[in-house]
Amino acid sequence: MDPVTAKSEIDERARDEGFAATGVCRPDAVPEIAERLNQFVAEARHGDMAWMGERMGWRGDPSALWPEARSVIMLAEPYTPDHDPMAVLGQPDRAAISVYAQNRDYHDIVKKRLKRVGRWMIERFGGEIKVFVDTAPVMEKPLAAAAGLGWQGKHTNLLSRDLGNWFFLGAIFTTLELPVDTPGRENCGNCTACLEACPTDAFPAPFQLDARRCISYLTIEHKGPVDEALRGRLGNHIYGCDDCLAACPWNKFAVAASEIRYAARDELLVPKLAELSLLDDAGFRAHFAGSPIKRIGRDRFLRNVLYAIGNSGDQTLAPHAAAHLADENPVVADAAKWAAEQLSQISD
Repeated sequence: MDPVTAKSEIDERARDEGFAATGVCRPDAVPEIAERLNQFVAEARHGDMAWMGERMGWRGDPSALWPEARSVIMLAEPYTPDHDPMAVLGQPDRAAISVYAQNRDYHDIVKKRLKRVGRWMIERFGGEIKVFVDTAPVMEKPLAAAAGLGWQGKHTNLLSRDLGNWFFLGAIFTTLELPVDTPGRENCGNCTACLEACPTDAFPAPFQLDARRCISYLTIEHKGPVDEALRGRLGNHIYGCDDCLAACPWNKFAVAASEIRYAARDELLVPKLAELSLLDDAGFRAHFAGSPIKRIGRDRFLRNVLYAIGNSGDQTLAPHAAAHLADENPVVADAAKWAAEQLSQISD
């Protein structure tokens, strides 16, 4: 079949599966990836994420990941919230959970859809495919920008004139040679809303991120105690952070999420810190079954909850901090001690 027609049919099929946009680029479309990644790792801005320094040959050069691939199809799936994700920040006795984690794990949902599109492609056009959803050494955001889905904003996340910035990315590598799209053009202008919204000053400069100061990194990837200089800035964020995303003016063009499994579960929208602090390991696993939160484990989760309790200014939460002072996990016990100290300073 004519490649132009094939691309059009693939786009139509992807939209039928729930994707809001598709774009195509070559695997070697972003040669500057390797240099940018090397600098990021050399400056240790990846923190504890050792996996970013591993397999850098593949991560820095998508064409090396699967040499047979001739095209990369990038797909966007919206998870736009139907509520103000910043509202919970004004409720210090409640927990702020990143919008993407307020229901089912997107990895499973998006990957199944990608596989359905991929199987259809093979049946329709032949060739071979590989699908990726944030679980392999693939730099999705630069590739998506090269495929015309948008541009990486000053907060380093992907932005789109048509979708805002509330969307997941998936990739289909294929041996089919499809027409490529015009790369996205940066449209941030003089706006610095995302940079100013960051509670921890995680952006050393526009378009640069230091993960070691990013709340998403600190609450999800970082395993040990959080630097005391940053604990107070975490506020009530206990899993991820959406502040820079929510601040972006381009979200006025965001499209509604079509997948009901991305809609916030009531118990994860504005949960009470007091109730979350009572979860033991079994309770944690049951409460977050099917959620990406489950992967960080009870100890790291409870550490985050205790930091939020310490930041709450609510003395009625002091007993919930004190209950974990002798926790078997030293990081949890340290977080409980810090929280108790913060609350005691208020009473003094």
